[in-house]
Amino acid sequence: MSETAHGRSANTMIEISGVWKIFGNNADAALAAIKQEGLGKSEVLSKFNAVVGVADVSLDVNRGEIFCVMGLSGSGKSTLVRHFNRLLEPTAGKILIEGIDVMSLGHGDLQSFRNRKIGMVFQNFALLPHRSVLDNVAMPLEIRRVNKNDRLRQAAKILDIVELGAWGNKFAHELSGGMQQRVGLARALAADPDVLLMDEPFSALDPLIRRQLQDEFIRLSHILKKTTVFITHDLDEAVRVGHRIAIMRDGRVVQIGTAEEIVMHPADDYVAEFVAGISRLKVVRAHAVMRPIAEFEAGGGKITKATPRVNESEALSTLIHMAIDDDAPIVVEDGGNDVGVITRRDLLRTVIEGTEVS
Repeated sequence: MSETAHGRSANTMIEISGVWKIFGNNADAALAAIKQEGLGKSEVLSKFNAVVGVADVSLDVNRGEIFCVMGLSGSGKSTLVRHFNRLLEPTAGKILIEGIDVMSLGHGDLQSFRNRKIGMVFQNFALLPHRSVLDNVAMPLEIRRVNKNDRLRQAAKILDIVELGAWGNKFAHELSGGMQQRVGLARALAADPDVLLMDEPFSALDPLIRRQLQDEFIRLSHILKKTTVFITHDLDEAVRVGHRIAIMRDGRVVQIGTAEEIVMHPADDYVAEFVAGISRLKVVRAHAVMRPIAEFEAGGGKITKATPRVNESEALSTLIHMAIDDDAPIVVEDGGNDVGVITRRDLLRTVIEGTEVS
């Protein structure tokens, strides 16, 4: 993978460096004191009457990636995402989107940037009640002054993609909550943005509808390949939807990684407690369980052509099913080459280590 002159991957779409957001009239003084004296959130509130919303966050999001930011209420996740398109101005830090310094944009350029580069989907559907579904979806193109026929044609195309093509002439109150949220997603997609910002888009919906929309979003992501920052407080949703996950606490990012990396190697006790309820069967793959073939053979193990083989991305649940009736080792392959081996003992250790012990 190629690198830019600044050492960042050429595949990086979003780069956030040292972003702080402190709410209050004394934000700059509070930030200086934090850096000089190491003040905590409660001390900042007491001394400066200021609230730390985001604390020194740095992260990269790759092109076409679904990057989930998650944490409990008050962790700073929704505050952070509003900096990507400067709905909130950071107290300090740098924000680059596809190489564009968002902080350098004047008012007019920022408005154009938001309209052309970024689509946003909120928890609140925010559909205009006096407009039809089709007109709601076409609104970003209307703002861009695309002629009526072209914008309605594009809006109808997007409605077909989200499987609401027959509902274009309806009004928001005639649609279910799940359908309204799909209209909100279609509106964000209508302008063909490079980046989608999704702030807990499905959290207000019933569990069944929520899961259906997660499926729909995953399907659309495979088709459209939009770079997406997805905010959620639900770890199951993050595991299901995201390629990588950032976990936030008290305004800070405490760990970034794939679901598998976070579950297998939590950065601290907070993350370990956070992921304790996630079944490893959902996230752990063969490559995380295997050990070197040389180590296995040095212990007296033997591998033949008849030894069962799996791809390195095979799920832990499949491996366990293979080991139920047969205690033979399982060889892990990558590109047709044997790269590791898994025994029944390895599988048991992985499952036991992932079990919460009271």
